[in-house]
Amino acid sequence: MFAVIETGGKQYKVAKNDVFSVEKMKAKEGGEVKIAKVLLAKDGNSVHVGNPYLKGSQVICEVIRQAREPKVIAYKYKRRKSEKKKIGYRRDVTVLKVKEIDIAKG
Repeated sequence: MFAVIETGGKQYKVAKNDVFSVEKMKAKEGGEVKIAKVLLAKDGNSVHVGNPYLKGSQVICEVIRQAREPKVIAYKYKRRKSEKKKIGYRRDVTVLKVKEIDIAKG
């Protein structure tokens, strides 16, 4: 069984016990988060597709930690203008573990 969910403007394919990181959410470590934006779910041979979301379906996740990803460095350069800039950025993320996938029957 797996589901495709949407959170933070991005889509993720998740299954039970998967650990993945999403854009920062307001949640405490060890707490629970319910994601109701389920786009697609597959259970055995049946596939449930939402329009755009599956009503009554949700993915229950446990918050493992709030973290920051490694720094991404970007260089900006314009030739013949003596213009160059080095930019570093670290994204704030929430690391989640999927506990359960609830699919609404019907």
